[in-house]
Amino acid sequence: MGNNEEVKLLGVWASPFSRRIEMALKLKGVSYEYLEEDLEKKSSLLLALSPIHKKIPILVHNGKTIIESHVILEYIDETWKHNPILPQDPYERSVARVFAKLVDEQIVNVGFVSLTKTEKGREGLIQQTRELIKCLEKELAGKDYFGGKTVGFLDFVAGSMIPFCLERAWEGMGVEMITEKEFPEYNKWVKKLKEVEIMVDCIPPREEHIKHMNHMGEKIRSA
Repeated sequence: MGNNEEVKLLGVWASPFSRRIEMALKLKGVSYEYLEEDLEKKSSLLLALSPIHKKIPILVHNGKTIIESHVILEYIDETWKHNPILPQDPYERSVARVFAKLVDEQIVNVGFVSLTKTEKGREGLIQQTRELIKCLEKELAGKDYFGGKTVGFLDFVAGSMIPFCLERAWEGMGVEMITEKEFPEYNKWVKKLKEVEIMVDCIPPREEHIKHMNHMGEKIRSA
C-alpha cells in the first residue's frame, strides 16, 4: 500500500461484521486506523459517513466511504490484488457469495432468534440452525478451508459469525450446538482457523465476548 493512502475502519469489538473486515485487511497487509463505535450512541462521524445505513462496518479509503461487509470485502479484494480473498474461478466465486448470504441472512436470522427465546422456545430454532450449518459441513468436505488451502472470503464471513460469535453465545446458554460427532468437517475447519495468525488476531476475547453475548440475549428476552 502506498504511503499516501488513508484507510479507516469504523467497527465494534464484538461485531463479526467488522472483525471480518479486519481479517481481510490483515491478510492484504493493509495498514488502517480502527475507530471503535458505540451503537447505542453513534458518533457524528458514523452518521456523517452513512446517514441512511447508520451501521458498522464502514471502510473509508482515501476519502471514499464503503459500507456493508460483503461489499467491503470485495472492494478490498479488487483494490489490493495480492493475496486474493475471493476465488479466482467465476463459478467458485458465485458459490462463495451464495454461501455467504446463507450465513448472514439465514443462519444469523435463525441463530440470533434462538438467543432471544427461553429454553423451551429455542429448541426448534436450534434444530433449524443445525440443518442450515449442515450445508456448510457438506461444502467443507475434503477441504482445509472453504477456498481450499488458504483462508478467504467465506472463511472470513462464516468464521467471524459462527464459531467466534454464535457458538460463544450458545455456549454461554449451556447449549452444545455443533458437536464434533455430528459436524466433523466443520470442527476440523474451526481448528484450522485457530492456527491462522490473522484470524486469531481478530477474534474477540473469549470470556468477555461470551459475557457480552449473554447480556445481549438477556436484554432482548426481558424487553
